[in-house]
Amino acid sequence: MASEFILTERFDGVAVITLNRPEKLNALSYPLVRELDEALTQYETDDGIKAVILTGAGDRAFSAGADIHEMAGLSSEELATRQEVRGRATWHLATFAKPLIGAINGLAYGGAALLSSTLDLRIGCERTAFRFLAASYGRVNSTWSLPLLVGLPKAKELLYTGRTVLPEEAERMGLLNQVVPATQLLDTCVEIAQMIAKNDSRMVQGIKRLLHEQVGMDWRERYDSEEHARATWLAAGHPRDGFKEFLSRRSSGLR
Repeated sequence: MASEFILTERFDGVAVITLNRPEKLNALSYPLVRELDEALTQYETDDGIKAVILTGAGDRAFSAGADIHEMAGLSSEELATRQEVRGRATWHLATFAKPLIGAINGLAYGGAALLSSTLDLRIGCERTAFRFLAASYGRVNSTWSLPLLVGLPKAKELLYTGRTVLPEEAERMGLLNQVVPATQLLDTCVEIAQMIAKNDSRMVQGIKRLLHEQVGMDWRERYDSEEHARATWLAAGHPRDGFKEFLSRRSSGLR
């Protein structure tokens, strides 16, 4: 998969995508966003890939957000066209069928904070920092994603102020799942991704779909949604199939 602004690797069922503009703090230029979207499209239909990790090149930034210098040189019409493409790419990230894990290796500001909030899991390090900056430059984003992670009161605080959130606070509020040393960040993410990859991929993807579809439903509706899935599109096989290894150990007298 040849690309100019991203790097891609594979590790036993796991793909790693690296935003690769370290000299620009991995700013989300239009070509980079297109390459990222294309890579995700390919991995979504690749049965050999069970989970995807997203990180940034260098030791300063996951991504500094939108490429403001690029945007400043565009006409209003060009901006509108590109914003439509960016919007589709953002929604693709949010609804990507397979688990997406962010190795947030540095600052994630503006559009990159939004991008981070669409991922399934976010693992950070001592260099991680978030800022939801849209209101500071006359825009709006993340109102639909951030409250699902940190709750409405905290989302209001972060979106209204645009203040910096450092790793320990980010973990406390749910913006990060874990904080690990920077030297262990990618290895930790690969380990988590490979744990996911060992499970039934149809069920993992089905769980993700159910969790997303159930946003906004009441408790009973969520129960009914799962029961319907279990009886139809997420129907399981016989327990003999799912617990084959366990039953084999039992029959041979092993524990």
